[in-house]
Amino acid sequence: MTRVLITRPLPQAVMDRASASWDCDLRPETSPLDAGELRAALRDYDMVVPTLGDQFSASVFADVSEPRCRLLANFGVGFNHIDVAAARAAGVAVSNTPGAVTDATADIAMTLMLMSARRAGEGERLVRAGAWQGWHPVQMLGLHVTGKTVGILGMGRIGQAIARRCHFGFGMAVRYVSRSDKALDFPAERAEDPEALAAAVDVLVVAVPGGAETHHLVGPSVLAALRPHAHLINISRGDVVDEAALIAALSAGRIAGAGLDVYEFEPEVPAALRALEQVVLLPHLGTAALEVRSAMGHMALDNVAACAAGDPLPNPVPG
Repeated sequence: MTRVLITRPLPQAVMDRASASWDCDLRPETSPLDAGELRAALRDYDMVVPTLGDQFSASVFADVSEPRCRLLANFGVGFNHIDVAAARAAGVAVSNTPGAVTDATADIAMTLMLMSARRAGEGERLVRAGAWQGWHPVQMLGLHVTGKTVGILGMGRIGQAIARRCHFGFGMAVRYVSRSDKALDFPAERAEDPEALAAAVDVLVVAVPGGAETHHLVGPSVLAALRPHAHLINISRGDVVDEAALIAALSAGRIAGAGLDVYEFEPEVPAALRALEQVVLLPHLGTAALEVRSAMGHMALDNVAACAAGDPLPNPVPG
């Protein structure tokens, strides 16, 4: 019988389906696989359902010369924790869960945008601390996002979903950076590069995939291009933003605020970042809704089922 490892607890309906369909090991820990577990996963299982933090690097594949594993059915759309080239060289296919995460991640981007622009995190802390002394006309004035300009860095599925919400929901003008022009159902202007985009917008939303090509894409030059009233929102991968440069820009008041759902060295969040009042910090909630996580799990298992049957994968990672 096909032997499958699920590396983290998933919604119960997904776990029940997996257990009923294959010989499954359901790992109870919520932490990423350690070095030994990564190698055992490739050596001892026909298929593995990994997720963020399970670092299937080239060195892991190098240590398992003839893996039993035929598929890494990643739980999540992002797969920069898997060396896809090394996997393919070892005869291991990789799949992911696109589509299922789009709307939920876009919703979190809007949550962060509104919270940062309207200083909602700061305001809630004020009330919880018992320090609010009542309403007055110039208290905690923030940025009115309606009618402003949003910049989308990465106009893929998620970027488009964010832009659509901004345009149709808040009447925002949309500018973007992408590898190519996009055929969109709303007006949008493509910028030449991230710096030009940053200089022209009130809110910059980072929605690119993770990986070597986008590491520190938002660094000192992009942050310097943002205007003093601008806000930065990151729902992509933590290391797309140079965290030290962001802390410096915020500390110096060079930008008005930031909303982050991901971090460069996640789950570590620097004390200097946590100390800043003008930053909204969420614990990677982008897809944290039961129906979304369930859909992701079933999509991952659909890929497992296809591989077990010898059928084409529904969601192969290109490369």
